[in-house]
Amino acid sequence: MEADELLMLVADGDQKAFEELYGLISGPVFGLVRRVVRDPAQSEEVAQEVLLELWRSAARFDPRRGNALSWILTVAHRRAVDRVRSARAAGERERREARRAHHPAFDQVSEEVEAGLEREWVRRCLDRLTALQRQSVTLAYYDGYTYREVAERLSLPLGTVKTRMRDGLGRLRDCLRGAA
Repeated sequence: MEADELLMLVADGDQKAFEELYGLISGPVFGLVRRVVRDPAQSEEVAQEVLLELWRSAARFDPRRGNALSWILTVAHRRAVDRVRSARAAGERERREARRAHHPAFDQVSEEVEAGLEREWVRRCLDRLTALQRQSVTLAYYDGYTYREVAERLSLPLGTVKTRMRDGLGRLRDCLRGAA
């Protein structure tokens, strides 16, 4: 049987006719969809949607307006184009959202500016310490050494390092209070 006759039988709910029609048109439908959609997995999905739609809407086929294969391929083409448009729209929405999310919030910007200003004040206050105080404080707070490790690295007695650190931290505190 030809596609026109089979489609008319499918419109009456004939499952055998649908099986035969499926065998006849599934290749051309998939080929057309594949050329439009390009992605193999999505093409299979769209082709299955088209074939399911044929089962449900075969009664809409009017043989006076054209042959069944043309009607079926038109349905397939429309469905494939819809999928491509939908994918493009989704991609565009994702890109817009990514651009929107990429812009830091005002609070984040102000926090970064504030942190930068604080770092600058700490640097200025560190510059006001003696070289020995700055060296001890830097080793302890920036490099993470303990008092004992600072003393070992500088080959100084532990008490001397503690005194330098106490004096240096006191001067830093006073200097930073003036920055606030």
